[in-house]
Amino acid sequence: MELFTINNVWMMICTALVFFMHLGFSLLEIGLTRQKNTINILFKNTFIITVGLLLYAIVGFNLMYPGDFNGFLGFAGLGLEAPLNAAGTLDLTYNEGYTYWTDFLFQGMFAATAATIVSGAVAERIKIVPFMYFVIFYVGIVYPIAGSWKWGGGFLQQLETPFYDFAGSTLVHSVGGWAALVAVYLLGSRIGKYKDGKPQAIPGHNIPLAMTGVLILWLGWFGFNGGSVLSANPEATSLTLVTTCLAAAAGGVVAFMVSTILHKNLDLTMFLNGILGGLVGITAGADQMSPMDAILIGGVAGAIIVFAVSFIDKLKLDDPVGAIAVHLVCGIWGTLAVGLFGNLAGFAQLVSQLIGIGVYAVFCTSTSFIILFALKKTMGIRVSEIEEFEGLDAHEHGMDAYPDFRLNEH
Repeated sequence: MELFTINNVWMMICTALVFFMHLGFSLLEIGLTRQKNTINILFKNTFIITVGLLLYAIVGFNLMYPGDFNGFLGFAGLGLEAPLNAAGTLDLTYNEGYTYWTDFLFQGMFAATAATIVSGAVAERIKIVPFMYFVIFYVGIVYPIAGSWKWGGGFLQQLETPFYDFAGSTLVHSVGGWAALVAVYLLGSRIGKYKDGKPQAIPGHNIPLAMTGVLILWLGWFGFNGGSVLSANPEATSLTLVTTCLAAAAGGVVAFMVSTILHKNLDLTMFLNGILGGLVGITAGADQMSPMDAILIGGVAGAIIVFAVSFIDKLKLDDPVGAIAVHLVCGIWGTLAVGLFGNLAGFAQLVSQLIGIGVYAVFCTSTSFIILFALKKTMGIRVSEIEEFEGLDAHEHGMDAYPDFRLNEH
């Protein structure tokens, strides 16, 4: 019983750390965008975590963990109903590491993250109401179904060599990244982002806030990956935190070095995105890698970030925070790395990883396209030119994040 309590307390601490990541995402997003859209971004992120938790309680948790099933879709019913023992009290044999309630809350924090990734990619030009509808469908239905295929015991878990994703390089980050890619394509670029076909820098208004957000996210990843051990096992949790931190450090260092060589300047934003790329890259196999493998995986992710950001810009896909490069591209890399390094490396595992990546690519791009295209045709998803020029805070919210300190922005 004492061990169970220790495990459960650890899982609750990790839940709090993952919750804290939503502040990190918010600060990163507002820091890398213009001040006239700050309220809008904070509103979106607040909506995601609040409505995301409610949807996960009503329908998402039971879609994602429907009980014994081997197929594509299972559902255990609406609402939350904890398993009880013969005495009518909470059944503590539900899981050796934590209670039913802890399980729900920990997984619920993950669920909202996928939509937060999309929020950053579409910042500064999406209408708030259509975005809220998108969150409802994507977090409430799409993410739980996708998660059930691996974490809920579905068909990807039933492969002869099961698809492996320890903490969500694909199941969380790529699920959000694919939707971000579709959303950016349908939405179009911000006014002034491209001139004569060439990308123009639109600087963020508060880089110190962006850095604060990244360091909060790094701290939150202690819970994101550490909690995915699903117990307080000392060896597994400590190794996972070591690989997580080393990958983050390597990602940041390699990203700023490669960026400096290519662009001849010490770009702090590339440094920060390199850290996040390293974190996303190690997430699929953080429990499987040696420390040296983690450094290699994080370093490759850091290099990938630099080239992915440039490539995405060349495609005229306007992503203000680099979400597609960080979460999608590095999520794919991290998922493949499971088949290349660590305890599970081998041809059969690599094939399973490729199958998983392909399945999620098709499902997430198709569902997000259907949702967003329907919204675009019915209510529109892009704000007007004057609204974008003057800022979404004034037009969508009637508020100013900095009423006593305004900059001249265009």
